[in-house]
Amino acid sequence: MRIALVTETYPPEVNGVAMTLHRLVAGILSAGHTMQVVRSRQVVESSHFEGQLEELLVGSLPLPGYDGLRIGMPAVGRLKCLWKRQRPDVVHIATEGPLGCAALWMARRMKISVVSSFHTNFHSYGAHYGVGLLQGVSFAYLRAFHNYTAATFAPTRAICDELGGQGVRHTRVMSRGVDCELYQPAARCEKLRASWIDHANALVVLYVGRIAQEKNMDCAIRGFYEIKRSQPDARFVLVGDGPMRAELEQAHCEFIFTGFQRGADLAKCYASADVFLFPSVTETFGNVLTEAMASGLACVAYDYAAAREYASNAVNALLAAKGDEGGFIAAANRLANHPGLVSQLGAAARDLAMQLSWGAVVRAYLADTSAILQEGRSVMDAPLHTLETI
Repeated sequence: MRIALVTETYPPEVNGVAMTLHRLVAGILSAGHTMQVVRSRQVVESSHFEGQLEELLVGSLPLPGYDGLRIGMPAVGRLKCLWKRQRPDVVHIATEGPLGCAALWMARRMKISVVSSFHTNFHSYGAHYGVGLLQGVSFAYLRAFHNYTAATFAPTRAICDELGGQGVRHTRVMSRGVDCELYQPAARCEKLRASWIDHANALVVLYVGRIAQEKNMDCAIRGFYEIKRSQPDARFVLVGDGPMRAELEQAHCEFIFTGFQRGADLAKCYASADVFLFPSVTETFGNVLTEAMASGLACVAYDYAAAREYASNAVNALLAAKGDEGGFIAAANRLANHPGLVSQLGAAARDLAMQLSWGAVVRAYLADTSAILQEGRSVMDAPLHTLETI
């Protein structure tokens, strides 16, 4: 197959969607297929798979309120030229912004099969930024967008069911793997750990991700302080950046903020900690959770997304019902008061992560995409001018 991927986020941007798409491209190329990547031009660029794929970089603008992400400009004419010269068998649109919408319009106009993927609950972020009334409007747009494609890939069966319940048709699961060679307990660095804590037996509590309201940071902080009640020497390490970082650094000078970390440096941070707190309730998956599990950490999370898909409460993680902050805090307390449970859950988490292969994810995606093309399913029956209204 010749597959064109259209996305407004991609490495070197640091987020779960960019990482997932990078893994998908690597797997598709390794399987012998041909790739085009159409993406937003970034402030700092780096080359990926040089000579193995064709890239089209389009103009971009910063995404308001979401530092580090950029919105791709429509570039309709450039898409037409690219696809007339090298027509893909299928266009996969990973983001629903102006670039994604332009790609959907042009692919339909050229009668090229289109699939999409649902990665981020942006429509649910409004409540965290004082625009909750727009949630219904924004999801109506997402529903219309995805229903103009032949299939929508989502990271879990639960998300597929949720989307289906809200009117999104033809959903399929495209799960997530984890790199257990990169993220592993052996990446632990005693020197790094010693820079965080005063003595070797102190508990290191870790958060990895965007430091922002939609990530439920207050719950993570409450969970840490609950641990600190029983473990006074515990330290809280936050890996990542975001709009709340400066505020939290000022309010909690005892916390350690590392900023964004990548690759081996990120793996070292995971493996050098003991407990991982994942308080977000706005994820579609949550790659950081499986990365923490692969690193052998005892994890506390809500029972949905990646945790619902893979983890089992009290077997390889401690889970609270989604939104039950009291249950989340109680789970953190349980770890603080049962040190043996930390190592027990960490070892079981590593065993589970070893079963989550990116190779299997890519093979399933390719099989599904091939089946969609063979079925010849199309949404071309809807009038093209209707698409312009979304």
